[in-house]
Amino acid sequence: MSKGFFRLAAVALLLAVAPAMAKSNKLMQPAASQTQPVPAEGKALLIIMRPSYYGGAIAASVYDAPDDRTTLIGVLGPKDKIAYQVEPGDHRFMVIAENADFMDAHLDAGKTYYAVVRARPGVWKARFSLLPIRATSSDQYNLQSADFKEWNAASEFVESTPRADAWFVENRASVEEKKADYLKKWNVMLPQDRAELVLHAEDGVAAP
Repeated sequence: MSKGFFRLAAVALLLAVAPAMAKSNKLMQPAASQTQPVPAEGKALLIIMRPSYYGGAIAASVYDAPDDRTTLIGVLGPKDKIAYQVEPGDHRFMVIAENADFMDAHLDAGKTYYAVVRARPGVWKARFSLLPIRATSSDQYNLQSADFKEWNAASEFVESTPRADAWFVENRASVEEKKADYLKKWNVMLPQDRAELVLHAEDGVAAP
């Protein structure tokens, strides 16, 4: 057989095993319960999911990131999702890989909200955006879409570990530097562009 055949076979094998390799997330662990959580008393609940294998070799770290502090929520690999209990009110969340990107949110107590980490090509590795899932919208990023229902069903809840906390301590300076750098770009975005990256109070699902 030709060398070309063996090269193609090797590429096919790598593609076949890539998702399994990418799924490994050593900073997190599967959540003890995979049951859909509900908001704690007086809290809002934000569920952040990463439904795609694209950019799977690169983990996406997500944060509660107002101007005066940065709190690690978790590190997401492909098909991961994390539930974050949060005080109601105004928030800014952040995702980091090669870049940093942001999503503003106005959250009501007693409601569950959703956001998606979307990967796109970067210079050296994948870049990520954090996109709000609307109650209704004209694209797939809405609670009524078949895509959202598939993403939610196919992803697994994960929770943080001491390894994630140690990773954040070790990398905090780099995270803060990237946050400050990309906030400059965020702050000069056109209002209509930033409006697409806002999760509104009415986008939440009230607890039954």
